[in-house]
Amino acid sequence: MTMATRQEVLGLYRRIFRLAKKWQAASGQMEDTIKEKQYILNEARTLFQKNKNLTDTDLIKQCIDECTARIEIGLHYQIPYPRPEIGQRRAQALKSDRSGFKSWFYHLIYNHEQVIHPSEPPFSHL
Repeated sequence: MTMATRQEVLGLYRRIFRLAKKWQAASGQMEDTIKEKQYILNEARTLFQKNKNLTDTDLIKQCIDECTARIEIGLHYQIPYPRPEIGQRRAQALKSDRSGFKSWFYHLIYNHEQVIHPSEPPFSHL
């Protein structure tokens, strides 16, 4: 790891700890704030400890980018937890559509695990 990369990683680590210190839960409840602060600290310690022996610069850069993205997403949405993965059926539906219909993502409407296909008019299921 180069010295610049080391400084970037340590800066991210410090940024996360400063963020946890100032964190306020969106609910405004003190108990939620305490739980979320603890989650942020535990998650940071766990992931940084897990990745401390990485030597591949591309992998290190990927981890830095992921960390930065998680910080930005957490600040934007006011949640410390990573984004949930989409359900298996939804993932298969996304993979199966190879038409290149880009507005597919804008017209996805979920109705109890049923995906409305983009060829259907939006909101026709309502």
